[in-house]
Amino acid sequence: MTTAYEFWKTAHILSAAILFGSGIGIAFFCWFGYRSALRLGDISTLRSFLRLTVIADTWLTAPAVVFQAVSGAVLMNLLGWSMRSQWSVLVWALFVFVGACWLPVVAIQIWLKRKAEQVSSVAALPACFHRMFLIWFGLGIPAFTAIVVLFYLMVARPLSVTGA
Repeated sequence: MTTAYEFWKTAHILSAAILFGSGIGIAFFCWFGYRSALRLGDISTLRSFLRLTVIADTWLTAPAVVFQAVSGAVLMNLLGWSMRSQWSVLVWALFVFVGACWLPVVAIQIWLKRKAEQVSSVAALPACFHRMFLIWFGLGIPAFTAIVVLFYLMVARPLSVTGA
């Protein structure tokens, strides 16, 4: 018989894997799709990769982000951990930081997708398109670093989880 804690912990770990995996996967295929499209001069390839990037974030990353917050709060409650402990404050601050990096990424990739749909060729893409793409990619670096730190905090729990 599975306990509520075992259910929520398993679901939390699975959603963390989806969040991390989809983020890495999206960054990987969009980066290489972008570079391939530029090298080949193929706007349809670029449009395809950008469309799939938006779809993947919508159907994989966004639900995982929401579920991470919900399942994390449920687990803390089930374990009786304080929301004001050092560990909790740091975990939630990092979670918000990752979200603060990710929300602009979502807006940028939608903008990139729309811009690519408005031009007839890769050569017709404005310079701001390429700058925005680099910003999109660059925002992933601190976000993924913070996610790795979050994994560490979840596993090692180097700070107190009780008290204020």
